[in-house]
Amino acid sequence: MDWYRIVLETIELRSFSNLWFWIALAVMWSSASHWVLGVPFDMVMRARRQGGQAELDLEDMVRINVNRLLYISEVSGVWVIGIGCMILSALLVSGFVYGAEISQALFLLGCPMALVGLLSVRIALRIRGFGLTGPDLWRKLGTHRFVIQLIGMMSIFITALWGMFHNMTFTALGG
Repeated sequence: MDWYRIVLETIELRSFSNLWFWIALAVMWSSASHWVLGVPFDMVMRARRQGGQAELDLEDMVRINVNRLLYISEVSGVWVIGIGCMILSALLVSGFVYGAEISQALFLLGCPMALVGLLSVRIALRIRGFGLTGPDLWRKLGTHRFVIQLIGMMSIFITALWGMFHNMTFTALGG
């Protein structure tokens, strides 16, 4: 019995007061802003500085990932959007209507990432459609990364505000 109580006290099961949730949030946005369209952003910086083979490697990586992303969106895009909307709607209702904290946390993680996914498909279409290479490609990837970082900052801010509000009301209500 003591072992069970110690484990439950060590591993907080509430989302917004759990350190692991905040670590996961930070890692998720750090990864999202580093891997732009599946390409590590340091490759963009290296191609910008060195050119030559680094530039060719970047263009090959972007081409492969753009083709992969657009293939997935063409083959199963409607299903992915439908299932994603269903899951986000279920999380929204169960979290903010019925008060399930884990659903609130998962919605606050998933909704902005869904937006990033849609923007990534849009950027992939533009890269392929315009046949971007060289400095035009670097600028497009840099702009996309900046937009992802803005979405991430707003997401972290909104999640932090909601988490603080939730923890303060939970504590005030004697939970």
